Amino acid sequence: MEAIELEVSQLKFLLKLLSKPDYRALITEAKPNSKTSAGERDRICRELCDRNLIDSNQEITKIQITDAGKELLNQDQAEVPMSTKERKIIKACETEPTTPAKTNVKPAKTRKEIMEGLIERGYITVAETKFKDVWITETGIEYLLNNYKPVGRGNINLSKTMLADYIDFLRKQLPNSTSTISESDGNSTAALVNPPNHEEILQIIKNLDQELGTENYLPLFHLRQKLQPPLSREQLDKALYSLQAEDKIDMSALQEANMYTEEQIEAGIPQNTGARLFFIMVQ
Repeated sequence: MEAIELEVSQLKFLLKLLSKPDYRALITEAKPNSKTSAGERDRICRELCDRNLIDSNQEITKIQITDAGKELLNQDQAEVPMSTKERKIIKACETEPTTPAKTNVKPAKTRKEIMEGLIERGYITVAETKFKDVWITETGIEYLLNNYKPVGRGNINLSKTMLADYIDFLRKQLPNSTSTISESDGNSTAALVNPPNHEEILQIIKNLDQELGTENYLPLFHLRQKLQPPLSREQLDKALYSLQAEDKIDMSALQEANMYTEEQIEAGIPQNTGARLFFIMVQ
């Protein structure tokens, strides 16, 4: 990886994420310090995304019509293959960018699906977004592990907590380190050190399902606790998608959210539409 110079605030943003489970957090939890404004935080986030050091989920906050959308509205409604709700959304942003809520199309899930379809077909475009959650990518992990080097003069002024999080991160990546996962009863169990392959991950899923008695509906957070580290969140997600593509597992969304904690739900895999993938079933 080529050398990348970071501003102090960008480094602190990354170190803030190191303190979070799976190096992932809501954007409101990722400010470099308490005095960082939302605008400055989002600027830092965009720049780190552009460098592929972090990735994010974003929510559409404003849409605007395209030339193709304007042309569509001018056509005879009877001859245009467009639903009433689709037309309503396009019409709502005909004169100026507008928020999704002001289209008055409900429910929100349906509105989101229709907007995505219209964007894909080129009738509207995204005018503004806001960050929801952010996480460090594999590139970001590699950069912090192997490539980051402070340059220039002056003090970085890291807090002891940020320094401790960075040191803990580096220790976890050592090939001979013994990382532990703290249990609620105060005991610790040794985490895996060497990254497992797909067949080993499949066997671990089977073992966990049997140990926990989840009857072939293993909640994903159990697997994350077992495999992160040595795997990152992104690596594990890719491995699960590969196993699904090979018809060795299937994954389904969570329906009864009140049965789990917010942190356990966050361990699911986000989808562009619908709830997070939460359960793993062996085929």
